[in-house]
Amino acid sequence: MDAVLYANSLKALFQEKANPLHAPAMEKYMLNQFRFFGIPSPERKLLTRDFKQQYGLPAPLQLNETVRMIWEMEERELQYAIMEIISSKQCLRNPERILLFEEMIVNRSWWDTVDYIASNLVGPWMSLYPERTAELTESWLNSGNLWLQRTVLLFQLKYRDKTDEQLLFRAIRQLAGSREFFIRKAIGWALREYSKTRPERVIAFVEANTLSPLSRREALKVILKNKTHE
Repeated sequence: MDAVLYANSLKALFQEKANPLHAPAMEKYMLNQFRFFGIPSPERKLLTRDFKQQYGLPAPLQLNETVRMIWEMEERELQYAIMEIISSKQCLRNPERILLFEEMIVNRSWWDTVDYIASNLVGPWMSLYPERTAELTESWLNSGNLWLQRTVLLFQLKYRDKTDEQLLFRAIRQLAGSREFFIRKAIGWALREYSKTRPERVIAFVEANTLSPLSRREALKVILKNKTHE
């Protein structure tokens, strides 16, 4: 199936299930930056699953074009759907796929898509191509783009004991002075997740480095909660 037919078939399916009553609240939650069909998340995920079962994955040679077409469509649920569809390892297993993910991060950017891309697309891709990690993360950290920087902080969220601690801590030190809310929040989130695996290392890092109150509070949330239950 070519890119145009695939993209339009996805849009047609979602249009059928549009709920104008829900759309305004969803748009308001995203600060009215995007239009929504008004499809709640559980229903959207079922629709995406059904679509994938019927149409399969985008054709390998058409995948980038398909994603780009869907990324430019107005309704935000379509971006959510295509992200979930291409999280398949079959789609990730391409050394140049990261270029598409970078495009997705810097276009129509907001936390709702960037956070999914970071932990569900970039993270698994980096595991497949670890030799590319250092160069890419360095480039993104120095890009001046807060969404690429946030991705560097968050792509290891699901790594647990496979986390590259040196990379994580270096990225946080480099970005710790940022005044951007989304960077400060991501620093805390990344440390909080890592604290579930290496709490002592997170405590030592927080004590040894100057972090914003938001980052520090988020970083220690799980550790302090566990202490109150001891």
